[in-house]
Amino acid sequence: MKAFTGFEHGMGIGGWLTNYKRFNVLPDKWRGPLSPGDFEHFETYIGEDDVRNIASFGMDHIRLGFDQIVLEEQPGSYRERTFALIDAFVEWCERAGVNVVLNLHKAVGNYCDIQEPVQLLDDQGLQDRFIALWLEFERRYHHKPAVAFELLNEVRNVNPEQWNDLAGRAVAALRAANPTRKIVIGSTCWNSADTLKHLRLYDDDAIIYTFHTYAPFAFTHQQGVLQAGPLYYNRKMAYPSAIEPYRDFERFVNGNDKAYPGVERMDKAWMRGSLQPAFDFAAAHPDKILWCGEFGTIRHCRTAYRENWMGDVISLLKEHDIPYCVWNYLSTPNDGNRFSLVDDDRRQILSPRLLDIIQGKGP
Repeated sequence: MKAFTGFEHGMGIGGWLTNYKRFNVLPDKWRGPLSPGDFEHFETYIGEDDVRNIASFGMDHIRLGFDQIVLEEQPGSYRERTFALIDAFVEWCERAGVNVVLNLHKAVGNYCDIQEPVQLLDDQGLQDRFIALWLEFERRYHHKPAVAFELLNEVRNVNPEQWNDLAGRAVAALRAANPTRKIVIGSTCWNSADTLKHLRLYDDDAIIYTFHTYAPFAFTHQQGVLQAGPLYYNRKMAYPSAIEPYRDFERFVNGNDKAYPGVERMDKAWMRGSLQPAFDFAAAHPDKILWCGEFGTIRHCRTAYRENWMGDVISLLKEHDIPYCVWNYLSTPNDGNRFSLVDDDRRQILSPRLLDIIQGKGP
């Protein structure tokens, strides 16, 4: 597979300009406007020390998630106050010697974790705003080739051709402005490996294709407060593990009495099967770049189990020469899915073994 030079092992930053609130508990009228507390959070939560910290972990790139409403005050009008934070972040990364993926984590009309009344792929006006925002990024960072643009995080379960059409329009607009900008495009169904096969492919060496993995969901999101299933099941899960707790999850949550047929354990062999569609994509398209842009486990999961799972995922990715970016550096308490890999107060990596694993040194 073609190399993603300078983006081999990275770490995402969430909880700063995205996931700074639990939007699912807010009424519609409060989801769009920003509060004074929001701006205080944006301007204090992450600083240059954090970028240097991530670089000290041996990461060569950082994936920064941000929400459209953080940067866009109204259609075509952008918030200089928050754009200045991304300007500073890019400079911090340059000084630390790490590359950048700017990720539109939540676009208006495509929030991965809440349903909105008007969907991005059904509304021409929202699509035009989406493309205009990326053109604004290109205008600002035109002379910074180390900055990659990830068009949209975790497109919902939609008609893949609708997403292909919008992504194609965005690519065309960006290519007219910059023929060599690195552009990252993910699959539908929340960046599922299973839907990579539906992505439109480009004869373009600077297009990167991406997927995420949080399988098995019962483990990675165990006792999470944002999803009904793990909240209802309310059970601590181990990895690796006998298969029965996972079958129980399917019985209780989804009414599925025939889950995981023929599986004896939840382990690396099962993970290999769950990631096989990504491996198949890489094998079928050796001239393309495939990047696993996000994977992780909820913070309150036992550290040893987090290490076991992360070690299996990364070893499988490395086996197939797929670069990766772990999720996530630090999580605000307002983020219901806290996947942070550092201590909330000291911002130190949670264990030496975990550091070795995310550096790709083996489980």
